[in-house]
This record gives sequence, C-alpha cells and structure tokens, in this order.
Amino acid sequence: MRRADRLFQIVQHLRGGRLVTARLLSERLEVSERTIYRDIADLQSTGVPIDGEAGVGYLMREGFELPPLMFTRDEIVALVAGGRMVRAFGGAAMARAAEEALIKIGTVLPEQERDRIARTEIHSPRWVVSDMDRQTIDALERAVEAREVLRLDYRDEAGRGSERDVRPLGLWFWGKVWTLVAWCELRGDFRTFRIDRIATISPAGRTFRLERGKQLADFYRRMEMHEAMIGRAYAS
Repeated sequence: MRRADRLFQIVQHLRGGRLVTARLLSERLEVSERTIYRDIADLQSTGVPIDGEAGVGYLMREGFELPPLMFTRDEIVALVAGGRMVRAFGGAAMARAAEEALIKIGTVLPEQERDRIARTEIHSPRWVVSDMDRQTIDALERAVEAREVLRLDYRDEAGRGSERDVRPLGLWFWGKVWTLVAWCELRGDFRTFRIDRIATISPAGRTFRLERGKQLADFYRRMEMHEAMIGRAYAS
C-alpha cells in the first residue's frame, strides 16, 4: 500500500469520534505501530485535527472533511473501466455523464495518476449500441423512474409485430443486448423485450402503482425458482 493511501485509511478509521489505538491501526493496515505513530504525527503537522497519544489511542475531532476525490490506484482503474463501459454501452444520457465524470476525475488527480488512467488498457467499442438504441434506453429509464405505462410496438425474432401496454420495471444488459423487464398488460405476466426490437415507444397516458406479484423483486424470485428447478432436473 502506498503511504498516501495508508494516510487516507488512517483518517477514515479515526472518523466518527471513536478512540482507536495504534495497535489496532497497525493490525488493520499491516504495518508496525512505529509506522502508525510516524504517520499520525505527519497528519497532525499538516493540520488534521487528531487528538491522543501513544499508548492511549487517537481520535479525530468532528468537522474535518476530506477532499471529495481521493482514490486508490485500484479504485481509479475500476472507475475508469466502468466509465468507459457505460460510455460505450449505456444510453445517451449515461454516456454523456460517464464522459464528463472521466474528464472530472482526470482533472483533479495528480499528474502521475492521470498517467495511470491513460495506461488503463480497458476499452470498449463505442459503436456497439446504436444512437437509436441509446435514445430508447434513456426513454425507458425515465419511464421506469416515473412508473409510466408505455405502449410498445414490438417485433419478435421472426419480425412479427404486436402492440402492447407495459409497466417498465428495469433494464438488463447482456453484453451486446439490452432488454426491458416489464409487466405486460396484454399477457398479464412478466415479459422481457429486446431494446433493438422495439420499433416505437409512446406514453400510454397513465402511471402505475407497484402491486404485489407484479414487481421486479417478484420477477427475480420467479427466475430463481426456475433456475432451481432446472438445477434439480439436471441433478436427478
């Protein structure tokens, strides 16, 4: 662990007004107690309001706030990888937000960490999700949040069309395909719809309330039961 990361972790452990001993900190951070004493002295010298002494313990006075962006190297890699994936595969609004977030992260980081972002070799093709699908994803996300019933003009695998009113519950991403999980009022049951097969979306002119048996959690439970039945069938 870098020393800067260790100092950050020490501050995190001392937040909340709890008395923490140097021995406990040394065990959690896997360094010697002498290293902890030295790190705390350095933090105090920079103005971090840590009270206490060796052999008794340390605590930090309330009111001290850390800068909002202090990431470890692994966290930086995770953020950059996630941002690039959202930029490549998310809706238009998500893609813009991811791009702006990556710019902000790069702006506030030290130069050596900005270089680490540049060297992060996790990239995704930006052409996988079409502009039309991005707009569809954005529209569905808004409808899920607003609990707005939607009217879909949907095409199945053979190209046959159907119009149905659905209660949008959530979106799933399967690598190259987005699907909408919804309660289909036509079928009176859960259905999943591939985003790239939705021809048109329009508001049905009403909202819905979450009802027992028609929620996303109910869909997940049904999926789990189905998977369990398949597992038992294979085992028998």
